[in-house]
Amino acid sequence: MSIDVLNESDVSLDEMELVACAKYVMREMKVHPQADLCIKLVDEPAMEVLHVQWMDLPGPTDVMSFPMDELRPGRDEQEPAEGVLGDIVICPSVAARQAVGAGHATEEELLLLLTHGILHLLGYDHDEPAAEREMFELQRTLLLTFLAAAAATRVADSPQGPQKQPWSPSSSLRRSSAPWSRS
Repeated sequence: MSIDVLNESDVSLDEMELVACAKYVMREMKVHPQADLCIKLVDEPAMEVLHVQWMDLPGPTDVMSFPMDELRPGRDEQEPAEGVLGDIVICPSVAARQAVGAGHATEEELLLLLTHGILHLLGYDHDEPAAEREMFELQRTLLLTFLAAAAATRVADSPQGPQKQPWSPSSSLRRSSAPWSRS
């Protein structure tokens, strides 16, 4: 998988965690291992331009997805299509405000938005109640399993062991579970 992160915002963040999350979601959704994805982080003025241009809506938004080859999730019985998944544009400053309102870390909001964006690239939407339930449940499952796997890796790699870890997905999510299922 080729995943590029272009940080054009003034926010410093862990780009490797974004890449790890994207790889995890793409593997779980059985996207072809040679598929390409670009994650672009922008400031609010740049996001507002895109929001107006593509959605005809004022103001910046949190995430926008731009599919390229219209890839779909793979199926067990067939080889997934190779190609360019597309671009995801995220506005970290909008994500930071949403994280405060939701009661979790900005990093967790960014991972939520990334997962949401990848699902949009794969054809999922939330325009109808049934589609929204399906997408948000899948989004929640993918994000929680990624966070659990990431926490387990940090524990396994830590010389101090599990008692020294600063957070775990379960403690983080107890603060507020609702944000993991919203758009």
